[in-house]
Amino acid sequence: MKHLPNLLTLANLFCGCIAIAFILSSQPFLSGFNGVEYWVTGTEQAYWGSVFILAAAVCDLLDGFTARALNVFSPIGKDLDSLADLVSFGVAPSMILFKMLWAAYMANPDAMDVSMLATAPAFLLACFGALRLARFNQTSNEQKTVFRGMPIPAVGMFVASFPLINWYNPFNIGFYLQNTWILYAVIAALCWLMVSKISFFKLIPAKWRLAYSWPQLVLVLVTLAALPFLKIAAVLLAFVLYITLSIIYQPKEA
Repeated sequence: MKHLPNLLTLANLFCGCIAIAFILSSQPFLSGFNGVEYWVTGTEQAYWGSVFILAAAVCDLLDGFTARALNVFSPIGKDLDSLADLVSFGVAPSMILFKMLWAAYMANPDAMDVSMLATAPAFLLACFGALRLARFNQTSNEQKTVFRGMPIPAVGMFVASFPLINWYNPFNIGFYLQNTWILYAVIAALCWLMVSKISFFKLIPAKWRLAYSWPQLVLVLVTLAALPFLKIAAVLLAFVLYITLSIIYQPKEA
């Protein structure tokens, strides 16, 4: 049983790797049938990439829960968790943004003149995620009740919602995610949030009394209430609400 947290962490990493494989195969490609060529879009692959990032998030939540329940902690487990998080919530979401930027540029009339370097900012998400994780490993004792800077799983799950939004396109939000400047702005904002000094509350409160757990309750209840109306767009609401509640509720470090 003492190895269960590490096994769950490896499951997180495994899901992240599968997500990357799906996302990498999600670009449109030319196919042929009976001598006729036609374009096949890889939207469904990106959809499954998002699903596996969300599965990685479940494993990430469970490994911390089981480690606390079994009272099993080790430096190896801590470093392994960071490495898995970087892949699942840093590299895999960067691949999503890379593909979305690429698709946005390919829709332009001058697509063939666009440099592939124009998509390079997508990988800043993984770079800033690595910086965020390294800083957390050095200051984790000071972040027992809150996270200093947005945790990388929150960023990863937010970006993972983009292919689902493109798939279902609620309120035509997917249309705006095809704009390169909007994508650049999203990348810049997420990178800044991860290394900012904003205190973000943890999903599992330090104490279950209402004075300590009301932000979590508001986040969960509002998101669940909005889900039937907003569908997958409720993820966007939850993300904005998480930032807003964290700014309003600034608990002291334990």
